[in-house]
Amino acid sequence: MEWDNGTIQAQGLPPTTCVYREDFKRLLLPPVYSVVLVAGLPLNLCVIAQICLSRRALTRTAVYTLNLALADLLYACSLPLLIYNYAQGDHWPFGDLACRLVRFLFYANLHGSILFLTCISFQRYLGICHPLAPWHKRGGRRAAWLVCGAVWLVVTAQCMPTAIFAATGIQRNRTVCYDLSPPSLAAHYMPYGMALTVIGFLLPFAALLACYCCLARRLCRQDGPAGPVAQERRSKAARMAVVVAAAFAISFLPFHITKTAYLAVRSTSGVPCPVLEAFAAAYKGTRPFASANSVLDPILFYFTLHKFRRRPHELIWKLTAKWQRQGR
Repeated sequence: MEWDNGTIQAQGLPPTTCVYREDFKRLLLPPVYSVVLVAGLPLNLCVIAQICLSRRALTRTAVYTLNLALADLLYACSLPLLIYNYAQGDHWPFGDLACRLVRFLFYANLHGSILFLTCISFQRYLGICHPLAPWHKRGGRRAAWLVCGAVWLVVTAQCMPTAIFAATGIQRNRTVCYDLSPPSLAAHYMPYGMALTVIGFLLPFAALLACYCCLARRLCRQDGPAGPVAQERRSKAARMAVVVAAAFAISFLPFHITKTAYLAVRSTSGVPCPVLEAFAAAYKGTRPFASANSVLDPILFYFTLHKFRRRPHELIWKLTAKWQRQGR
């Protein structure tokens, strides 16, 4: 741990002068982000292509999945800058605007994924528990697109302050891109960060758990419809519940726990720098798990939308045939 430019910690104020030694980021983040980029980019492009080529069979769940893949694709496109940044020892040469954009894309993808997964879960709950309800049948794909538009607006409003708080600064004679905010704004960022966790994670997570509790109770009942079609619907719902629960447990839960703890410690006065560094390392060590949702989401698509499963050569054949028709 170092002190920035030899300054000292002011009494009664949050410690804004600590400069962390985070060599682990150079070893951990570039390889993980590279894997997410190499795997997530083609997987999400494949999901988007398959859904777009199956427009006639586009269900509400497929609409939500398409928007989920678009969010993941936008985030994957920002990863090359982060890979270079951390490979160079946390050196950011791309300017303040790019810093703000990359941080915004990360949190927009994170909370967009949470909300679209919640929409998919709620849609599955309605399909299993209330399949004949008239309010469930109305709207169709049009209603799903309206919901997706509302989700994008909510996510943009939620995450826009991240682009305001994020900024570049100088540490150890090099330019860095702060993740949450500059240390001097830690106390100001704290209320927003906590509100984002509650509204952007805890509330959707509670709604998702409620849907799955009702869904599990319905699936366990023996008085439901019988037959292979009903059994397939139950199996598909159970698969989706397992995969979504795994996505939340792996990607979102550890990140939000460590982020909340770090925010609380960072905005508290008189905390020693080694303690701050430990909490910062725990929080930043879970960022790869949050990024992994860009790879887990296409897997969710594969397991839950059986009719969209295609062999790679079949998808390539369809794309080639379409391009040939357009070229004539």
